[in-house]
Amino acid sequence: MSESSSPRVVHSDPAARRALVETFEAKAGGSKPDAILSVDNITRSFGGITAVDVEHLEVERGIITALIGPNGAGKSTFFNLITGFDKPTSAGKGAQWSFEGKSLGKTSPSKVAQAGMVRTFQLTKALNRMTVLDNMMLGATGQAGENLLKAWIKPLWSAQEREVEAKAKDLLQRFKLLEKKDDYAGSLSGGQRKLLEMARALMTDPTMIMLDEPMAGVNPALTQSLLGHIQSLRDEGMTVLFVEHDMHMVRHISDWVVVMAEGKIVAEGTADVVMSNPAVIDAYLGAHHDADLGDDALLTDETMAQLATEVQKEESAHE
Repeated sequence: MSESSSPRVVHSDPAARRALVETFEAKAGGSKPDAILSVDNITRSFGGITAVDVEHLEVERGIITALIGPNGAGKSTFFNLITGFDKPTSAGKGAQWSFEGKSLGKTSPSKVAQAGMVRTFQLTKALNRMTVLDNMMLGATGQAGENLLKAWIKPLWSAQEREVEAKAKDLLQRFKLLEKKDDYAGSLSGGQRKLLEMARALMTDPTMIMLDEPMAGVNPALTQSLLGHIQSLRDEGMTVLFVEHDMHMVRHISDWVVVMAEGKIVAEGTADVVMSNPAVIDAYLGAHHDADLGDDALLTDETMAQLATEVQKEESAHE
C-alpha cells in the first residue's frame, strides 16, 4: 500500500474504464488522477547513444497500459531501469521514480519486487532443470525454510511450505499448467513458459505487473489465453504495464497507450488516438522507411502488423 493507504481501485466495468481514461491528458508525460508509478528525469546512455531519456511519465493505477515503439526505442531498457536491473547514467543524477509514493531509486530488483512491482522478461527466465511446481514455489517470498538455521527444524517451515505449494497449484490450475507441475520447466513450449513466468510472478501477490512482450513467440492457440489472463489481472484490481509490438493485441486489451521513440515519450492516449498521432507515425516511419501507409495518415492494424513483423525480424537477426 502507498503511504496514503489508498484502497486498490478495481476498474472491472468497461464503461467505467473508458470514462476514466477520457479524463487523462492525451499528451506525452500527461498527469493521471491516481498514478501508481511516477518517473522523472531518467536517462541511460550506452557510449554515445542515449537509449532512455524520459522526462516524466505516470502510470495510472488499476488499468492496462501498453508501452509501444519501434525497435530500439528503449522500452526494455526503461523496464530494466525502474525495476533495478540497470542504473541511470551519471547524466541522470536527478533521476527519480516512485511506486505507490515510495522512492525506488537505488533499489535492488528483489526490493522492487517486495514493494509490489514485479516483471517478466521477453526471454523467459524459468529454471529449466527444476520442475514447473518447484519454479512456482521459488517465487514465493518470506519462506522460513530459506533461513539457514530454521531449515534444520522442519516444524518451523513445513506448514508454510504446504501453504505455498497449495497456492502454486491453484495458480497453475488457473493458467492451465497444473498437469505439467511435475515436468521440467525446460520441456515446456515457448507459450507455456510465458504462462509459467506470469503465474510465478503472481506468487508474490504484486500490486503491479510489468510484462515485457508477453505475446512474443506464443502460438495462436495460447495467445487468446494470455490475453484473457492479462485482462483478468486488471479486472481483479492489478495494474498492468506491458510492452508489445502487435498493435491488434494492444488495441484489443489496453486501456491506455504510451509511445516511446529514441528513448523519449512522444505520445500518450487511447489506441485509436495514438495511431493517428503524427509523432507516432513519424516514429515508426523513421525506423521503417519501407512501410506503406497509403493515402491515410493513420497507423492501421494492418500497417502496424507489417511494422511488427519487420521489428521481430530485426530483433531475431540481433539475437
